[in-house]
Amino acid sequence: MTSYTGQYDIDLVYLWVDGSDEEWLNKKKQFLGEDVNHNTEATSKARNADNNELIYSLRSVEKNAPWIRKIFIVTDGQKPKWLNLQNDRVEIVDIRELIPPEALPCYNSVIIEHSLYKIPGLSEHFLYSNDDMFINTEVSPDFFFTKEGLPIVRLQRTHSNKWLNRFRRVLKMHTNIYRKTIERAALLIDERFGKYYSGIPHHNIDSYLKSDYQRASDEVFRQEIGATITHHLRSEKDIQRIIYLYYALAVGKGRLRYVTRNESCRIRLHKPNFMYFIKKYNPYLFCLNDSHHATDADRARVEPFLNSLFPTKSSFEL
Repeated sequence: MTSYTGQYDIDLVYLWVDGSDEEWLNKKKQFLGEDVNHNTEATSKARNADNNELIYSLRSVEKNAPWIRKIFIVTDGQKPKWLNLQNDRVEIVDIRELIPPEALPCYNSVIIEHSLYKIPGLSEHFLYSNDDMFINTEVSPDFFFTKEGLPIVRLQRTHSNKWLNRFRRVLKMHTNIYRKTIERAALLIDERFGKYYSGIPHHNIDSYLKSDYQRASDEVFRQEIGATITHHLRSEKDIQRIIYLYYALAVGKGRLRYVTRNESCRIRLHKPNFMYFIKKYNPYLFCLNDSHHATDADRARVEPFLNSLFPTKSSFEL
């Protein structure tokens, strides 16, 4: 692991929604209508279920990455009831500060992610995390950035030809929105730079340079990303945020590293023994991944498990 000089401020960004908030739910139901299937990939409960993960993610950050300068929590007019906003290291950012009026209402995190660089006061070096990501053990800034300050891009290894051929088949199917949006990002990079990256996203805390993120979103792929801005729900025509990692690699502003389970481990909520994966891999990072396979009984096991790992209240809590 390379040595980090400590000359850069590093911020952390989360997207967060309280899917149990009645006011938010009523607005969503009113927009979707009563006849919508709420169990699809774009509308399932797993998209917005809140199992209090953010409380414990912040505890894990304060414990294991205390060098993070500031934390921005991007929300749709919501605020965690337990959040201590007197702590000047945390700030709520409403999505209306980031996305244009025509994108509203927005129940599609992909669209919001394209505008993260617009967060007021965001540092040039920043990290992005979902609230189901946790830092399991102490990490230093050089886990995320090289000594030159370039993002370390962690991807899951695939076999390029097999992956490309499979995705070209998937693009003709009507399922798996997520995979289609990744492939759209990869093909755009291939068309523009002649470089095809077969590595795919891994549940991880990603590293970015704000200036490159902005350049890719607002200049290089402005037309393509702009065409997706009114996708109020997830769509197979979206462009997954991995385009910013691929872009960093394509222009020589990122360093590729294929992730291992010791670095970042994905734990699926519908698997019965969460601690098994922690003990087996002792990962730096881990994700508790909700999905349409998970039940409410699975979700009920989340908070007791996280509290056993991170029992100490953080300064971000009231």
